[in-house]
Amino acid sequence: MPSPEVPAALSDVVRVARDLIRIDTSNFGGGRSKGEREAAEYVGAYLEGLGLRPEYFEPIDRRTNVHVRIPGRDAAKPALILHGHLDVVPAIADDWSVDPFGGEIRDGMLWGRGAVDMKDMDAMILTSVAEILRSGRQPERDLIVTFFADEENGGIEGSVLVARDRPEWFAGATEAISEVGGYSIAVGDRRAYLLQVGEKALIWLKLIARGRAGHGSRFHPENAVTRLAEAVAALGRTDWPISLTDTTRQLLDGLAELSAGDRGDPDALADAAGPASPFLRSTLRTTTNPTGLTAGYKHNVIPDRAEALIDVRVLPGAEAEALAEIRRIVGDGIEVEIVVQDIGLEVPFAGDLVDAMVGVLGRHDPGVPVIPYLMGGGTDNKALARLGIAGYGFAPLRLPADLDFTGMFHGVDERVPLDALEFGQRVLTDLLLTY
Repeated sequence: MPSPEVPAALSDVVRVARDLIRIDTSNFGGGRSKGEREAAEYVGAYLEGLGLRPEYFEPIDRRTNVHVRIPGRDAAKPALILHGHLDVVPAIADDWSVDPFGGEIRDGMLWGRGAVDMKDMDAMILTSVAEILRSGRQPERDLIVTFFADEENGGIEGSVLVARDRPEWFAGATEAISEVGGYSIAVGDRRAYLLQVGEKALIWLKLIARGRAGHGSRFHPENAVTRLAEAVAALGRTDWPISLTDTTRQLLDGLAELSAGDRGDPDALADAAGPASPFLRSTLRTTTNPTGLTAGYKHNVIPDRAEALIDVRVLPGAEAEALAEIRRIVGDGIEVEIVVQDIGLEVPFAGDLVDAMVGVLGRHDPGVPVIPYLMGGGTDNKALARLGIAGYGFAPLRLPADLDFTGMFHGVDERVPLDALEFGQRVLTDLLLTY
């Protein structure tokens, strides 16, 4: 294995992203987390070094949110929110080829948990603001910069509480940008950027099967584990039909134009995007992925209860229909408990902010098309939507064609090219100065 690289000098955006990766903010879900306090304090100290006075909000011990408002040149324009989350999903170190919290630099990339989700964008936000203020300039409009806790658990102990208890933080804002969009994909031998203008709705379910406890050697048809396994397999193997929205139709039109593919075969068009294909195919349909199993306590004891966790993502507005179908698939003998449910979002691929984001990408990577897409996952834009704020995904990265960037979200050996980080910081700075 090659040794880590030690660059003579790190750009500010790479250094900040590396520093944040080295702060372990693992979020295990269900209220179990290492907490974001140290990362929030790092962010706050950085902002204070720019002459700003950040505020903190910690409604639950160690689940820390940090916020600052930066005056712009034109106070008559609505404020723009820049937001990121400071938590990350856990990483099993033995599965990685590097220390997931080491912030190593090798092969021209920054490695570590959060490199793509989303400490890269956190660093771009901070350093873009720093570049503007250190040069004596102002952003075009007021910027509301906020870093949330608990996004990886649906924002229950983060953005949801901030939007409820600190709505004044977002006064005068109508739009927000954050993850996951603005990054490049390869369609054949051509590059394009995906701009996120929507998110699927989130439903986290628990399936519960009940049976009769007994000795493991018995003839025992009332086995809770067997009942659960059958339900999980049926749901996990369900081939949900394609259902298009305005955004996904525009996505497919853009992919067809780039690839000369068949507009009548959405999956084939998504496959033209290479490594990004699974990410895009998930936006065309409901997905129901089993993510956890719990049952039993001893090898020779049949338990009377077995549980499974299911991550369900559905297109905006299709939640009730999907839940009814899920209950039909798993059958009457399985209890379906909703653990977390959150809204879906979809905003038009139009307007001044969209034009500005498309325009700034065109200035920094001329001639490359920008295509809208609806993300299969979710972001803290959902919480802000309850305040009437339209959210977009714009964390601009120009990426190598063969890098499976979308596959590294919650994956192993998460990494981001250094030059992509630096590109993104330049693009974001340009946007903040001109929009």
